[in-house]
Amino acid sequence: MTVPEVPSPRRRSWLAAVPLAAFAALAAVFWFRLGSGDPSKIPSALIGRPAPQTALPPLDGLGAAGGAIPGLDPAAFKGHVSIVNVWASWCVPCHDEAPLLLTLGQDAALRARGLQFVGINYKDAPDNARRFLGRYGNPFDRVGVDANGRASIDWGVYGVPETFVVGRDGAIAYKLVGPITPDNIDSVLRPEIVKALGAGS
Repeated sequence: MTVPEVPSPRRRSWLAAVPLAAFAALAAVFWFRLGSGDPSKIPSALIGRPAPQTALPPLDGLGAAGGAIPGLDPAAFKGHVSIVNVWASWCVPCHDEAPLLLTLGQDAALRARGLQFVGINYKDAPDNARRFLGRYGNPFDRVGVDANGRASIDWGVYGVPETFVVGRDGAIAYKLVGPITPDNIDSVLRPEIVKALGAGS
């Protein structure tokens, strides 16, 4: 009868350390990619690909001078450069970025070049969403309601707020993770918008 080999104490401690070392290596990679740098620089697999063909219903009761504001229709991306902002009334950074987004939406020079603004309202109560836009102003030409979060998954959203630049060809040109801020609106977002407006014009 063969007696099973009993690992030496040194070998047992080495074997126990392997999973711990693997976990530490993975944690270091995630920390380096996500925690140590600017989260807005997280790459998106959707850059250069067509925007998701997900239609969303409008936010009930949201109107403008010209009537009710429509929901999200993917066909509306063609021929325009679009800012797509994923937001919610319960999102604290969304309150901070709302005045900046409104100012950007009121830029007549950008609007004249074919820039449109699309909002995706993420897992929000309609009354709260309308109050939010009533408080800060509505920069959006279209607001689609993503009640269950499925459309945002299609867009590759990590969490609200996130902002996308979609080119005239309907492809995603840029993604900003996190809120629009006084620092990144002019140094990052506006140049990406201008670049997209210049492409194919």
